[in-house]
Amino acid sequence: MNQYRFYKKTWIFLEESEEKLLSKKECNDLLRKGGLMIRNTYDFDTKEETSFWYVIKDKLEDISELPFSARRNIRRAHKFYNFTRTNKKTIIDNCYDILLSRQKSYRVKGKIMTQKEFISMLEGYENENIIDYWIIEKKDTNEIVGFSINRLKGNSCDYDFMSCKPESLRNRTYPYYGLIYEMNRHYLGERKFKYVSDGSRSITEHSNIQQFLMYNFKFRKAYCRLRVYYKCWFGVVVKLLFPFRNIIPFRNVRAVLKMEEYSRASR
Repeated sequence: MNQYRFYKKTWIFLEESEEKLLSKKECNDLLRKGGLMIRNTYDFDTKEETSFWYVIKDKLEDISELPFSARRNIRRAHKFYNFTRTNKKTIIDNCYDILLSRQKSYRVKGKIMTQKEFISMLEGYENENIIDYWIIEKKDTNEIVGFSINRLKGNSCDYDFMSCKPESLRNRTYPYYGLIYEMNRHYLGERKFKYVSDGSRSITEHSNIQQFLMYNFKFRKAYCRLRVYYKCWFGVVVKLLFPFRNIIPFRNVRAVLKMEEYSRASR
């Protein structure tokens, strides 16, 4: 059971392709350690379309096979930036301000992560997995304008956390295109990983990154089955609120109920 990580009061398995359906005893044992719920996905990459999936890429094609706009933007990004692997110290020393500026630019305002919380997040990553760090660096000034934190999981890699200065996303230099292209080449081409992933189906649907990856870089949906298990009292609350899931205004509550909806549809 040590392959589960604790995230926002939820237990989540670290390597989705290896996850199995949990027994009642395994669920109870895990919930005794804390948390309110368990997200249990299984039958990874099933051929049947289901209500839940991971967004993955398991084939590295030549750049000529990508859409015209993606090819153009990748080439433009390489005129302005270098994309390189780095270490945690570089991220700590140079990248909090990038995250801060990105957070302040969000249309939907939320809690701003402090520098202490940022460092704590990085420490938490390394307690769970082997981590790769990447930076986006301007060729003319060596300024770091973006970064990525990638979680290595045996035969796969999660593109877990990316951020970039807002001005670099607005000035038609397309840093994310270059970064993702280089990371795909590194993990799928050079290191021969089975796949790279942007994670599971979005619950809050506040970002279009997964649609961006599927269109521009030929990521695809790897369907799976989903069960959600709750601490007893919390399960009662979810059951009572479920009929009102479309009118409840609180984002976090709606996210839990959306997950429950996906779980019910997967049975």
